[in-house]
Parts: sequence; structure tokens; C-alpha cells
Amino acid sequence: MKTCALAVAALVLAACSKNIQNPEAVKQGVVEYLSARAPTMGLDMSAMDVNVGSVSFEKDVARASVSFVPKGMPPGSGGMSMDYVLERKGDKWAVKSREANPASTHGGQPMPGSMPSGHPPVDRPQ
Repeated sequence: MKTCALAVAALVLAACSKNIQNPEAVKQGVVEYLSARAPTMGLDMSAMDVNVGSVSFEKDVARASVSFVPKGMPPGSGGMSMDYVLERKGDKWAVKSREANPASTHGGQPMPGSMPSGHPPVDRPQ
């Protein structure tokens, strides 16, 4: 009887620990992070397509490259990418830090009004 109760307890504990090492769980963590900050940043997350391009997992840490494109825009026509470091908080991922990914910002193209990489500085009229 004790063996049966122990086996049932082990199964219950295993069922409570959910596998979150997948891109969808990482996406959810990033969306929750940005949604909490959206009002102060002027973001409308419902108007954005969010995609996890690449993600790696190391124990309780995930590193992900996430792209943001306004809904309705064709793939590769703009948007930006950010790299995120997330940490496991229970059965969810929480953003720990972020940084701009200059190689893929704005679809790999320079932002409108900016000079190509390596261009010498230009004096702007005031």
C-alpha cells in the first residue's frame, strides 16, 4: 500500500512541474513582460506579430532572439529584433534582461534617415 501511495505522489509531483523549454513559453514570457510595460512605452502589443526566431536553454535560463513586426506587414519588410535573457519563475519564463540586436533591427536594413554602417559622420544643418 505504501508503495502505491508513493508512486501516486511521485506522479502528482511530476505532473505539477510543466516543461516550459519551448519557444511558445518563451514568447509568452516576452509578451507578458512587454504588455506590463506597454502603457508607459506607447506599445500596442495586439498590433504586433511576435516570433521567437532562435532560443537556447541552460537549466533555468533561456536566451532568445525575438522579432516584432506590425500585423499585416509582409515578412522581411521591417520590424525589429531584440535578444532576451529569461529566467524560470515556477512554470513561466520572466525576462531578466534585453538588448537590441543591431544586425537584425528593422529587417537588417538601416532605419529610415540613417546612414549605412561605416559611413562617415555628416554635419546636419541646424
